[in-house]
Amino acid sequence: MKEFAGKVAVVTGAASGIGLATASRFAEAGMKVVMADIQEDALEDAVKSLGNMGHEVLGVPTDVSKWDAIQALADKTMDEFGAVNIVHNNAGVVVSGPIAELTLADWEWVLGVDLWSVIYGVKAFLPLIRQSGEGHIINTASSNGLQASGSIAPYSVAKFGVVALTESLRLELDAEDSPISASVLCPGAINTQIVFSKRNRDAESAKDHSSSAQEEAFEKRAGALLAERGKDPSEVADMVMDAIVKNDFWILTHSDWKNVMQERVAALVKDNSLYTGFGG
Repeated sequence: MKEFAGKVAVVTGAASGIGLATASRFAEAGMKVVMADIQEDALEDAVKSLGNMGHEVLGVPTDVSKWDAIQALADKTMDEFGAVNIVHNNAGVVVSGPIAELTLADWEWVLGVDLWSVIYGVKAFLPLIRQSGEGHIINTASSNGLQASGSIAPYSVAKFGVVALTESLRLELDAEDSPISASVLCPGAINTQIVFSKRNRDAESAKDHSSSAQEEAFEKRAGALLAERGKDPSEVADMVMDAIVKNDFWILTHSDWKNVMQERVAALVKDNSLYTGFGG
C-alpha cells in the first residue's frame, strides 16, 4: 500500500503510547482514523487533540477482549466512513508474577487483550478490508514474542501467538497474491505505560490477584527502563508506516534483536539448549 490520503485506519490501544503515535501518523498522512481504547477519558483527550489539528477522527470506547465489542467497532467504522484499509491491532497489557502464583483470571485477562483481541480484529476487519480492495494489517507482538522471559509468562505466550497468527495470515495473503498484506510489530523498550496497564483491569478480573515482590520489582525495574531508555513511540509509528509502504513483514524496533534471535537459533542447532541471553 503506497497511498494513504483519504483511506481509513483503525487503531486499538489508541489513547496512548504506540497506538496514539500510529493513529497520529496515519492522520498526518491524510487518513480518516478510528481510535479504540478502553480508557475513555484518555481516548476522549486523544481524539479531541487530533480533531483540533484538523484531522478526521472517531473515538470508540472498546474492550478489545470481547468479540461483541470488536464487532461493534467494525460496525461503527463502516457506519462512519464506509470502508477500512488499515487495521493496527495494538492494545496490550501485562501482568507479572511467578507462574505458580498467577491466577487463571490473570491468564484470561492478558490473553484476552493481547491475543484474542488480535484474533478478533483479524476476523472482523479482514473481510471489510477485502471489500475496500487493498489494505494492511499490523499486529503488535513484542520482543517477548521472539524470546520469552521469566515473570511475565502470560504476556510472552500471547505475543508468541500474535507472531504465529500474523505469519500465518501473511503466508495466506501472499499465496493468493492479495492486495492486502500483514506485518508483525515486535517492540523492544518503548517509552509507554504498559507496565502499569493494570489501571485498566476491571475489579472482577483483579479480585483474586495478589501482588508479589516479584511483580513490584518488575514494575519498578521495567517502568524505569522504559522511561529512561525506551524509544519514543513516534519512532515506532514511522517504522510502521515504512513497513506498510515497503510491505515488510517484520518490524523490529531494536536491531540488536536480530543478534538475540541468531544466538537463540544457534543454541537450538548446536546442543538443543535454552538460550538465556534475554536482554529486556
